[in-house]
Amino acid sequence: MNHPPRLMSLSRMRSLFAPHLQLIRESIFFDNHLAVLHGDATMFRIVMQQSPPFSINDHRLGIVLRGSICASINLVEKRITAGTLVFLGPGSIITPLSISPDAEVFGFALAPDFAMPFAEGQLPPAFNGQVRDFQLPAEEADAALALQILETLWRAVRQSRYDRAVVASLVAAQMQHYNTLFLRFAQIREQGLTRAQTVFDRFIALINRHAVRERHMSFYASRLCLSERYLGTVVRQASGITAKEWIDRAVITQAKILLRHSELSVLEISEELGFPNPSFFSKYFRRLTGLTPLGFKTSRGI
Repeated sequence: MNHPPRLMSLSRMRSLFAPHLQLIRESIFFDNHLAVLHGDATMFRIVMQQSPPFSINDHRLGIVLRGSICASINLVEKRITAGTLVFLGPGSIITPLSISPDAEVFGFALAPDFAMPFAEGQLPPAFNGQVRDFQLPAEEADAALALQILETLWRAVRQSRYDRAVVASLVAAQMQHYNTLFLRFAQIREQGLTRAQTVFDRFIALINRHAVRERHMSFYASRLCLSERYLGTVVRQASGITAKEWIDRAVITQAKILLRHSELSVLEISEELGFPNPSFFSKYFRRLTGLTPLGFKTSRGI
């Protein structure tokens, strides 16, 4: 039976892990404001046994160094692989699904009362509440820097009385690092979408000029100097509709105009649209509209 997400707060996690401290004490740190994970994924396996889904009320940043984790994050199923930087923000809903035996995860979680190392209203954009979660496939150098910061944080909190100012500075450094990568990734994605939109606009312009005679993807891909596969991917990305559907729409629209508003016969229209014969045209038209050309011509429908 489905049940609402249960809060998996840091205090609850601390209670869950208490019976397993002998197993995980060398790879996890907890106090009232902060948790730091150093490689061992045992805690994920313990949490998975607690009847997910879960919600969280804190900020969690991490990196999967080896292996992979599959989880539903805010209702989207994701496979997080090695080299991925992860952020989960307050209000996120998580259903862990599986974790590979070789998984190594490093990261930290900040309790709601953790004193954020930023002036009020100055949280980096990636963490100011507008973004619920993100997963970034990091380049080797970026992942290495994230890991170095985490290693330094781990050494800092393992001291008998750790310096809170040092810890806060390391948390700030990691958040700024993640924010920089998040903004860079967002810019690249935006540029990609802009490129997709440009290609799509040019594709539609070509269809408007040539679809009456050209119904093959190879023609449009050649005119745009793209592969058919790439063109098809970009058109679907930009519009949610396949390139072939756009071509068919243009042909059918022109066919309907000629059938309804010209004195041309079905034979003449099939020739005008470049079909090899009226039979082929009729099958094509009926497949896409549910009517024969003559049936459409004499009907009152659109």
